[in-house]
Amino acid sequence: MDVTPFQQARILAEALPYMQRYDEATIVVKYGGHAMGEESVARDFARDIVLLEQTAINPIVVHGGGPQIEAMLKKVGVRSQFAGGLRVTDEQTLEVVEMVLAGSINKQMVGYINAAGGKAIGLSGKDGNMVIARKLTRTVVDPDSHIEKVVDLGFVGEPDKVDVTVLTQILGRELIPVLAPVAAAANGGTYNVNADTFAGAIAGALKAKRLLLLTDVPGVLDKSKTLIKQLSADDARRLIADGTISGGMIPKVETCIDALERGVEGVVILDGKVPHAVLLELFTELGAGTLIHA
Repeated sequence: MDVTPFQQARILAEALPYMQRYDEATIVVKYGGHAMGEESVARDFARDIVLLEQTAINPIVVHGGGPQIEAMLKKVGVRSQFAGGLRVTDEQTLEVVEMVLAGSINKQMVGYINAAGGKAIGLSGKDGNMVIARKLTRTVVDPDSHIEKVVDLGFVGEPDKVDVTVLTQILGRELIPVLAPVAAAANGGTYNVNADTFAGAIAGALKAKRLLLLTDVPGVLDKSKTLIKQLSADDARRLIADGTISGGMIPKVETCIDALERGVEGVVILDGKVPHAVLLELFTELGAGTLIHA
């Protein structure tokens, strides 16, 4: 569809109040590894992030990389082990995870942003002791005995301390941080951290105006599979309790609630496969997903 110059001007004029709302605000965007599989989609995302920076917003990108890690593990002959539905990260797996997340994927995203006219800097949670993690413990119920047992996930961590010194030096200087969710351990080791959890911890420490979790579903759906446009944290807890929010959406929503409690103004779960989802969410009245607020 061709857009006339008049329509282009009107679109820009209508976006102005939203640009002013987010003027000099910090926006943390979690970008999933699934969306990064298609180069054209990743390049469109990079262009949108550069546009945010050009409109005096401070964007921070946190990326995942599940499919890419899986592909590399297969290539080097490391078999994935799972416990209670979660990937066990042993030393061999950790080496591949760090190589893919902090290496190839991170630099690919940096390259796309720079090609779109931005100035991206690739970092991980280990840089400047940005994120110190502790070992993540998970309990699962044995289906036969119904007894709860602790699952050892190996080198999988959760954020314990966040130091945003490096980020505060970067933000507001036309630089766009691109963060890999690999964290340091207190003893100097390394932990693999879930990208949603990592992004929530960064957004909370910076008291970001928005945390955007780009996923592969439209947002939080009600029991009739209709998108819920807005939820309070209490509404979200109630929907988890009554089973409306279930499966993989539960940890995402729990991350949102945790980020709000840390001081983030609003968290949005939205479909990263929708073209220009970030711009639709921030610069239009309708938004593009589910906004969860305090």
